[in-house]
Amino acid sequence: MSSTYDAIIIGAGHNGLTCACYLAKAGLKVLVLDQYHTVGGMATTEEVTLPGFRSDMHAVGYQFASLSPAPQELGLASFGFELNRPEINFSHVFPDGGIISMHRDVEDTVNSISRYSKKDGETWRRWAQRFVEQKDQIAAWLNSSPASLAEATDQLAGMPGGMDEYRFENQSLRSWLNEQFEAEETRMFMGSFACHCAVSPDDDGGGHLAWLFSSLIQDLGNRFVKGGMHNLPLALASYLRSKGGQIRTGERVSKIIVKDGKATAVRLTTGEEIGVSKVVSSGTDPRQLIVDFLGEEQVGSELIQKMKRYEWGDGYMAVYLALEKPLSYKSGPDAGVSLYAHPSPPSLEYFSKIYSECRSGMLPATPFTVMCNESAVDPERAPEGKAVMKFIVLNVPYEIKGDATGKISARTWDEAKEAYADHIIDHITDAYAPDLRDLILKRVVHSPLDMERTMISAVRGTVTHGAFLPYESGDQRPLPGLGQYQMPVPNVYLCGSGAHPGGGISMAPGRNAAQVILRDLKLQ
Repeated sequence: MSSTYDAIIIGAGHNGLTCACYLAKAGLKVLVLDQYHTVGGMATTEEVTLPGFRSDMHAVGYQFASLSPAPQELGLASFGFELNRPEINFSHVFPDGGIISMHRDVEDTVNSISRYSKKDGETWRRWAQRFVEQKDQIAAWLNSSPASLAEATDQLAGMPGGMDEYRFENQSLRSWLNEQFEAEETRMFMGSFACHCAVSPDDDGGGHLAWLFSSLIQDLGNRFVKGGMHNLPLALASYLRSKGGQIRTGERVSKIIVKDGKATAVRLTTGEEIGVSKVVSSGTDPRQLIVDFLGEEQVGSELIQKMKRYEWGDGYMAVYLALEKPLSYKSGPDAGVSLYAHPSPPSLEYFSKIYSECRSGMLPATPFTVMCNESAVDPERAPEGKAVMKFIVLNVPYEIKGDATGKISARTWDEAKEAYADHIIDHITDAYAPDLRDLILKRVVHSPLDMERTMISAVRGTVTHGAFLPYESGDQRPLPGLGQYQMPVPNVYLCGSGAHPGGGISMAPGRNAAQVILRDLKLQ
């Protein structure tokens, strides 16, 4: 057996590294293992198209992490971590050349909305202020272990207006948008961020999620990591090493070895076993931890069956683009300097149709595509005069059972992805960005299957380690009884996005899990 460590972290994504940093800070001897060739997980930046064109492979925006104390507590600025904030956070563009933009200043956003509805502009000002008033409470919720379902319900019941808050937290996107905004353009602008989390117009909780995303971005910005999202995990890795922690990439774990009811080692696929004396924490998806690493012999058949029915959400596809020059939008220059441009017709039914098609196994006719203007906000990511972009194609099926475009006969992703990317490029060129097709120097398409092949935790081509659903949130995430980061084996923990508060760049699951571990070890 190799050297023994106090703590082994499985997965060098940003949450696994965050957990490792706090354990090392407390004086533990820490080893981090990851199957990929570099640290970062869903937060890597690579030259996937052409040399000099640096694409964020998955995560782009630094949003809920703006509420995290981790960068300050760990002094990440000393390790090369730097954030920038675009002047325009995101824009929603329409086929007729119309646009609504979320600016830094809420009054500029109100004015942009007011082109379609003055009433909606005033409504947004009130909702944006609501976030400012609740920001400390939201940050505390994000950066701590979740209350139990009973405690959370009792707390709401005892608050003035608590039942109204309960209603809002469970309100569908369609219900909230129709209740609060009158213009379809405003509804699409406000509702689009629910789609980032694969939440449909009629899924429970979509309204609250869309408000939370949009108002946080309004207040704190749709910030980005200078030089690429990879610089966040690289900074975490540097901090970890400064505290004596070690990282091994290209090493895949096959099993957590349990003796006398306690994890004592991890086994790699090479057969090597590495000893651990105190704790194992996994930043992988919960299925890997529960089914693969622990297994029925350690957690029981009932938990295995519950994990197998876990809902992952809808798949994603990514199109990485190297461009001859920056893209021009039909709607004007504001879209091109936004971190994201959201293109769609002004109709909530557009979203409904996509989800219906996707969840029926169809390739959606006109999928919602987040256009990430990476080099427009961070020129270092492309050669001078050129541009790099990424299209995140939301809500596509993992298993193709049909095609709503009427163009694609293939029923496997390896055969269908290039033709589907052609369809998407043609649609965006025709409706929103007339020079797109002619500017492409090279494109690389990653289907949901490609994502899963590259990153094992991208189960079924998803990126959040589980769907954003009320019964897979808070203390119920990933499963009832496992919502406090602790697994059935007492010294094994979950520190990834499959734990509260869920997916995205927040550092919260990793930091929260570390606080629980240190408490259990009586180190804080």
